[in-house]
Amino acid sequence: MQLTSRQVVTQFAHMLQEELFPLLRSSVGPLNGQMQLLAAVISLAPLERMLGARRAATGRPAKDRAALATAFLAKAVLNLPTTRDLICRLRVDEALRRLCGWSSLQALPHESKFSRAFAEFAATELPQQLHEAVIATTQNQRLIGHIARDATAIPARERFPETTQQQKQKKQKQKNKAKQRAVKQCQRTGSKGAFAKAKVAPCGTRIQRQRHQKLAGMLSELPRQCDIGAKKNSHGNLQYWRGYKLHLDVADGQVPISAVLTSASVHDSQVAIPLMTLTSQRVVHLYELMDSAYDADAIHAHSRQLNHVPIIAPHGRRGTTRPSQLPKVFPDRPTPQLSPAQQDRYKERTMSERVNARLKDEFGASHLRVRGAAKVMAHLMFGVLALTVDQWMRMGKTD
Repeated sequence: MQLTSRQVVTQFAHMLQEELFPLLRSSVGPLNGQMQLLAAVISLAPLERMLGARRAATGRPAKDRAALATAFLAKAVLNLPTTRDLICRLRVDEALRRLCGWSSLQALPHESKFSRAFAEFAATELPQQLHEAVIATTQNQRLIGHIARDATAIPARERFPETTQQQKQKKQKQKNKAKQRAVKQCQRTGSKGAFAKAKVAPCGTRIQRQRHQKLAGMLSELPRQCDIGAKKNSHGNLQYWRGYKLHLDVADGQVPISAVLTSASVHDSQVAIPLMTLTSQRVVHLYELMDSAYDADAIHAHSRQLNHVPIIAPHGRRGTTRPSQLPKVFPDRPTPQLSPAQQDRYKERTMSERVNARLKDEFGASHLRVRGAAKVMAHLMFGVLALTVDQWMRMGKTD
């Protein structure tokens, strides 16, 4: 008889309380809530298997990679601002040090080794792979009712050399030079092949192109450099920040399923199709809940194409709820509204906002001290991984 996802999470929580935690208490001492969460993440994430697959056959072997990865997980769980704070905590907390894998104080590596290891984890996308493995283990047999999609601002202490407008102008100049070279070559040789290739350009908007692309092609087109973003707050005023934007798909139970990092200036709708494609590869779900920023015909159509039911708040650009009293040749159409049943389901979308808040307040997303999209994503994904396990354990406790 195959176990349901609820039975699996209940059994895992029971195993932690009855077997794993007492064993750890006897070896490392008393465990508080954060240490228990760290132990649960270690037991679920296949660190040894993924790190062992990367070991080279030649060269000096890398030591303590599993211990270093566990330490960065502990940094997210304990919500520590910097790696230096993590090292100071490891020096005074024997239970944490032994749980990470260092038996003595002298075994702790230097701060530079922490930095090199983190750069390696970011380059190989280790946190993303660990999160994907945990989702496959915990959510594989679960039928998810709702997926809430939203983005959150990630401020960064980072400079960017050029603005978005300057980059567009630079790319346009490069295209114009390429066309001029192609025209000159055509005039010399009399062939139209080079000129035809130079005029070929991607047709349609980015969202329209995404419907015919594979996931890797969608993600490669999304900008990831640090720049300026703007978003309206609850009072309708624009707020600006420098940095990035983290796009999350959250399942029922406030479990993060997939994440994508982009530049701060990227609109939320540009990441909807890549996110729903990535989430569809990992879990089986029914409804997709999105705010009015995602209200586009291509997003509606692609969600239905993936056998999902999109529930998206209508955007004001589709019409007005108060038509003008003046006579018009083409009167305004009223804005389409969600049905009462859709409005009731749409209320579940707030779980994505609660996940974003917990990620920033409890799991280190507000303490960003690294530069570059790869390292920023690695830092955030360590927190997303810890948050995922924490929410899954909470689901088991509520049953």
